[in-house]
Amino acid sequence: MGPALGYSRGGFSTKVHLLTDRQGLPLKTVLSAGQRHEAAFFTDLMDEVSVPRSRGRPRKRPEAVAGDRAYDADWIRQWCADKGIESAIPVRENMRDGPGRPPTCDDRRYRDRNTVERCVGHLKERRRLVVRYEKKASHYKAMILWAFVEKYLNR
Repeated sequence: MGPALGYSRGGFSTKVHLLTDRQGLPLKTVLSAGQRHEAAFFTDLMDEVSVPRSRGRPRKRPEAVAGDRAYDADWIRQWCADKGIESAIPVRENMRDGPGRPPTCDDRRYRDRNTVERCVGHLKERRRLVVRYEKKASHYKAMILWAFVEKYLNR
């Protein structure tokens, strides 16, 4: 794992790609350089997901995925369809003028996306994560995982 640092609009930064369940508990995270696009890490997040169940072993595929407009790509929708996962990803404004019907987005499922935003808000309450004191990405990810442990213990 490299340093996961790069220039973006906000300056020299790291992006934290996060996957949560419907209750807002984090399931998986991937770090990337600040200039990298979110969609490039979609399969990295989804391939290692483990959705806990009350009984039995965890599921490897969720029923649905809700993402923001950054994940609006044909290959992501196709990947979800191939795996039998419903995708609730709204269409970007500039893509509505293309040929054919634009993909639909289930508004009810898309509203559940705020659980990810609340989990990100939980991470932003930790000064150490916002400032990123750690030089190595592995150390920074360890601090993020500690924040996840705290979230699991306080639920």
